[in-house]
Amino acid sequence: MFITSREKMIIDLIVKTSGKHTIHSLSTFLEVSSRTVQRDLKSIEKLLKPFELELKRTATEGLFIDGKNEQIYRLIQRLTGINPTDITPEQRKLQLLITLLHDGPTFKKQVLARKLGVSGATLTLYLDDLTDWFHKFSINLTRKRGVGLELVGTESSKRHALANYFLVHFYEDLIESLYLLSQGNRSNKNILGYFSPRYLVVIDELVNQKINKGQTRLADNDYTGLIVYICITLQRIEHHFILEQEIVTEHDYTSEFNLVSTICEELQDQLSISLDKSDVHFLTVVLKGSKVQAADVVGYDSVLLGKLIKKVIQDVSDQLNVHLMDDFSLYQGLLAHMEPSIFRLKQKLDLFNPLTNEIKRKYSVLFMVVQNSLEKQFEDIHFPDDEIAFIVLHFGSALVKREESIKVHAVIVCPTGIGTSKMLASRVQKELSEIHNVEILSIKEFQKADLNEYDLVISTVRLPFVEVDYILVSPLLSEKDISSIQDYLQKHLEVVTRKKIHVTASIERDEKTRNNRQDVKSLLKEIQEVHSSMEAILSNLRVYWKQSDEGHWKVIEQIVDEIEQGGLVTNHTNVIKELKEREKNGGLGIPNTNMGLFHCREESVAELIFQVAHLDKPCTIKGMDGKDMQMKNLLLMLAPKHMSKREQEVLSMISTSLIENDIAMMIFSSSNEGMIRKKLEDTFLDYLQNNLIKE
Repeated sequence: MFITSREKMIIDLIVKTSGKHTIHSLSTFLEVSSRTVQRDLKSIEKLLKPFELELKRTATEGLFIDGKNEQIYRLIQRLTGINPTDITPEQRKLQLLITLLHDGPTFKKQVLARKLGVSGATLTLYLDDLTDWFHKFSINLTRKRGVGLELVGTESSKRHALANYFLVHFYEDLIESLYLLSQGNRSNKNILGYFSPRYLVVIDELVNQKINKGQTRLADNDYTGLIVYICITLQRIEHHFILEQEIVTEHDYTSEFNLVSTICEELQDQLSISLDKSDVHFLTVVLKGSKVQAADVVGYDSVLLGKLIKKVIQDVSDQLNVHLMDDFSLYQGLLAHMEPSIFRLKQKLDLFNPLTNEIKRKYSVLFMVVQNSLEKQFEDIHFPDDEIAFIVLHFGSALVKREESIKVHAVIVCPTGIGTSKMLASRVQKELSEIHNVEILSIKEFQKADLNEYDLVISTVRLPFVEVDYILVSPLLSEKDISSIQDYLQKHLEVVTRKKIHVTASIERDEKTRNNRQDVKSLLKEIQEVHSSMEAILSNLRVYWKQSDEGHWKVIEQIVDEIEQGGLVTNHTNVIKELKEREKNGGLGIPNTNMGLFHCREESVAELIFQVAHLDKPCTIKGMDGKDMQMKNLLLMLAPKHMSKREQEVLSMISTSLIENDIAMMIFSSSNEGMIRKKLEDTFLDYLQNNLIKE
């Protein structure tokens, strides 16, 4: 029997004080969280089953063990003779991982087995698992006869491997430990056998103060991840594991770099551990890969990504036969999520999504649709299932708002017998959760049936109908058959869902008619916001011819000066400062064009402004892809600090229209005010017809 000392103590307490102890009282007595007690109780329930005992609760939530007295006596006798261990196989594997990363680079298997207290065979199983884990981070764990084990990899890869192992396998324990430490429950023992409690407390306070209480916000898992990375960095430095000197200047002076630099300086003061510039860069990459943007902060500046996301939304809409292109909240949410997400994927930072399996089960068709679209639009990026699952949630939210339900209706043609047919139908629904409803028909019944009622035809025999598209499977439904059905669904999603469009459109029309009276005020307000935004853009449009001998910033200063004289900006200096800060955060040149989009949101800007300057000589600026490029046309987009959703949508529409196609790029780089104005008017008209007056 495998039992921890805490589980043994809980059973002892429940037996001695039957019905008196609750989860809360146990957590107080044992000085752990209620969540930990609940997790232990699940393990205890499994331990009780062989003794024909059950863990039950009284009306007041008191816990007691229900069963025959002789069985309870047997349980107590058994527990008396057992020495509990608090180390699970997963924890032993973690111990092995830490040993490999801290005591290397070479090891003898016998020494490792003795240190972990496991047999050679068990150690081999653990090593197989960790070899696969290390491989994900480009670390090689080799085994050579006569030499033993050798671990080869860069220091940054080792830090990523260790941090992600903690986050994937011990995330809940980390959350609990950070909570208990913040409540003053300090201990001299290292957390999870590795983290210094003192370091965690200092790091937690600093990250909370500098990041989460500032303008930047981190999701819970990113917040915990950053603390884990910082603590690992400090402890690796203490053990003299130094990062390879990498000259990376692209992150210098970004807001993330400045934040991390400040945190590292304070850590050095409080813990006397010196972090060099490589460490700051390493942690900056981790921070940039976190989901730090609020949805309403982005939306009009990510030109290239914005275009790809709109293509993904269009593609998903086409496959599902729903219209999601006018859902700006969906576009904005995806843009806010995917910018740091793509950065993280390019940096090969692993991501853990605890809901992936549940999302794949609950939204199986939607998962396949989104996966197809991402593969099509982002050819150079591989999206793992964990990342796709996050993106599916954005689309799922948009579909829920539209009350759109994706259900696949299948028919099974099975002449082999009623019992076999029913079993096959049950297995299809069990193995393929996307199939909502299954009917069983004989070949004769199928000949007379209306095939438009079914999205998928499955048969256990070859059908004599040439015009029918079907999948041939075994009556026992093998794993190969399941894969064939899934492949078919993935390749034919658009056909499968096409029939649902008319019903959905009808529901949406009825819903809009029903809500027409109560929505008229908000609709009028939106129309007013759209009107004032578009009017501001068109009335403030100017196209200049500028000399660029003194560089592009001199040109920008001249334009902002003229805007200030026109009364549209009240603080010239602050606007220039914001524009320079934005350029530091990343390139503003639009790749494969001669245009640069300089933009900011600032308190002193009165209304939306879009202006173009044609330069007599090209200027070298950094592009959005990180490469230097020549800018001949400078596009300036200014907006107030606080904008309505419709104002953000209008700016986003302009930014994506810049590279809509070759003609659009030619117009915006033409320096012809008449053509640019006409293009903006056409874009606005198209938006009005599709978003406000289509009904």
